[in-house]
Amino acid sequence: MRVKPRLFFQIFMCTVLVSLSACGRSAGSSNDEAGGQNSKGAPERAEISIMTITPSTPPASDDNVIKREIEKLTDSKLDIQWISNNVYDDKLNITLVSGEMPDLTYISDPFGPSFRNLVKQGAIWDITPYLKDYPNLQKGVPEVAWELTKMEDGKNYGIPRGRDANDVSFLILRKDWLDKLGLQTPKTTEELYGVLKAFAEKDPDGNGKADTFGLSAGIDTLTGTFREIFTGVTGSWKEEGDGLTYAPFLPEARESLAYLAKLYSEKLLPEDLLTLKTTQVRDYYIGNRAGGVIDKTGTGPKVYSPGLKKLVPSYKEADFYPLAALNGFVPKGTGFNGILAIPKTVPEDKLKQILKLVDTWLTPEVSAVQRFGIEGIHYRVENVVKIVDPDKLLKDNASDFNQIVNSIDPALNPPPANPELKELEDLRSQVDAQRSKENVPDIGVGLYSPVAEKLLPDLEKRISDLTAKIVIGQEPLSAWDDLVAKTKSDPQFIQATKEMSDAYRKRNGH
Repeated sequence: MRVKPRLFFQIFMCTVLVSLSACGRSAGSSNDEAGGQNSKGAPERAEISIMTITPSTPPASDDNVIKREIEKLTDSKLDIQWISNNVYDDKLNITLVSGEMPDLTYISDPFGPSFRNLVKQGAIWDITPYLKDYPNLQKGVPEVAWELTKMEDGKNYGIPRGRDANDVSFLILRKDWLDKLGLQTPKTTEELYGVLKAFAEKDPDGNGKADTFGLSAGIDTLTGTFREIFTGVTGSWKEEGDGLTYAPFLPEARESLAYLAKLYSEKLLPEDLLTLKTTQVRDYYIGNRAGGVIDKTGTGPKVYSPGLKKLVPSYKEADFYPLAALNGFVPKGTGFNGILAIPKTVPEDKLKQILKLVDTWLTPEVSAVQRFGIEGIHYRVENVVKIVDPDKLLKDNASDFNQIVNSIDPALNPPPANPELKELEDLRSQVDAQRSKENVPDIGVGLYSPVAEKLLPDLEKRISDLTAKIVIGQEPLSAWDDLVAKTKSDPQFIQATKEMSDAYRKRNGH
C-alpha cells in the first residue's frame, strides 16, 4: 500500500519537529482549545490589557526593559495603554461609557458618577470575596485605603493604588531658627502663635532687618489645615451620635478663622496671601524669609534644601522639621490615589489571574524593579547597597509603572546617601510613629449623597471666598455666623446631611 505524499510529509514533519501536540490537533485548533497550555503542558502566560495614567512623554514602550522584567517576574504579557494625565479623565469617561474597559483600568475617582453607575449596573467585579487569597494586596496597600474605597454597599470594586497614609501635608518649621531663638517645638496652636511671632520679630536670620515672617502658605491650604487642627476632623464630616455633622460649621472652625485673622493682622503670614501660587509659597521658605510652610516631609531634600543651602550654608536637612501634631491632631491620608478596577467582561478565571498579577507585583522582588531598575543596567551593588543611576532609570521610564502598582513597603526605600539625610530619615521615622498614634482619617471619603453632590461644590466655594476675606480683614466674623445660620436652616443642606449620615451608617453596617 502506497503512502500518499501529503500524508508522508505530515508524518515526516511530526517526527523531525517532535511536535506531537500539533499533530494531534487540526490546523485550526489553538492553545485555548488545549486547556490554555503551551507545548510543554505549562499554563500560558496571562495576557492582560491595562489602561493607566502617565506624566511621561513619551511613556514606556512595549519592549521597555523594565516592562519586560516585570512581565518575566509576574509570568504575564502586559498590553499597556498609557494616557497623558492631562487628558486622562476625558479618555476614562469615554472608555467607561463605551463599555469596552481594558482588563485592568485605573479609575482616578472611584466615586465619580460614571464609575458609580457601572458598579450599580453590575458591570464591575466585586473583589471583596477574593481578597483573602491574595495576601500581598493587604500588605502592600494601607488598611485605611481598603476601608475608604468601599462603595455604599460596603464592598470593594477595585484595588487601591497605595500611598503612605502618614505622608500628609502638615506644618514644617525651621529647626535652626527654633534653636537660635531658644524656642521649643510647639505642640499647641497657642504655642505655635508664640513661635511664629518670634520668627517675625526676633530677627532669626540675623541680618538686622525686619524681613522675616512666621508661616508661608496659600489661603486655601492655610484655612483648610487650621480648620482641621481646631476641629480635630480630617475632611468635612465628623461623627456625632449615630450620624454626621458638617465640620466646617463647628464652633471650633470659627475659632480657627479668628486665629488666622490675628496672625495676618500681626504680619505673621505673607501679605500677598490670597494670590500666592505653590512655587511662590515655597520661594519664601527657600529665600530665607519664612520660618515655616505646610508641605509633605519628603519634599525637604528635593524642593527646599538645595536652594536654601546656597543662602544659608549651615542649614541642614533635618532643619526641615515636621511637627508630629498640633492640639493632639494630625490628618491621616487616605492611603490611596485612585483604584484599579476589573470589568465583568473579564471571566472569573482571568479575574483571578489579574489579582495574582497585582499580588505578585506587590512583592519586594517585583516592586524593586520599578524602584531601582535592573542590576548592571540601572544600578550596581556596593557593600550591599544599590547605587542607582537616576538618569538611566528616568530614561527607561521606571516611575511610569508606579501608575499601575505602587508598593508602600518601606524596605524599598533606598538608604540615605549621607549623614544629613540619615538624620532626616530618623526624624521622619519618629514623626511617623507619633502620627500613627494620633492621626485621624477622613470618614467622608466615598460617601454618596445625591443632594450633597449637587449642593456642596457651590457651598464650598462660598465658604472658601468668605474665609479668605475674614482672614485678611475684609469681612467680620459676624458674616461667617450669618452664612452658617442660613445654610444650616436650608432644607437642601439638611437633606444632604441626612443622606451622608445614612451612607455612613450603611458603610459601617449600622
